[in-house]
Amino acid sequence: MVIDICTIAILACTPVNARGLRSGTMTGMGITANSIAHVRLTVSDIERSRQFYESVFGWPVLIEIPDNADAATREQLGFLFGGVIYDMGGALIALRPVATDRFHEDRCGLDHIAFRSADKAELEAAALHLDDLGIDHEPIKDIGPSYILEFRDPDNIALELTAPK
Repeated sequence: MVIDICTIAILACTPVNARGLRSGTMTGMGITANSIAHVRLTVSDIERSRQFYESVFGWPVLIEIPDNADAATREQLGFLFGGVIYDMGGALIALRPVATDRFHEDRCGLDHIAFRSADKAELEAAALHLDDLGIDHEPIKDIGPSYILEFRDPDNIALELTAPK
């Protein structure tokens, strides 16, 4: 078998993953994922959390169990666990009311969720909206490549709005 110098150079520069497979090979391509489809947050009080997320963000409800749902519908929507799914436009945010403690970012799992805003003016408007709702937040911070506005939901889940410079 003859291997030319270009093939050797390409192989030498191609990263190898933890299984020893070179990226770009059929068995080492990895999973294609280019956006988040949904995030489901566990919350301790669904009504309190719904009031918070709906007043802060105003996302439309995509799926919830209707009050007058029959047994078949309740079974079909059992994956909601009595929660709700909101449509953000490009992704979904769901609330699942099963938590028995408060969120802390130093435990394994989620650190925070950041939502993208268009610009600093949107962050300033968001800060005023949070003020109007009586929701504590940090001041808008310049972190180099972007600005961030940090706040927390009723279960202490760390939320962030971010805007490019």
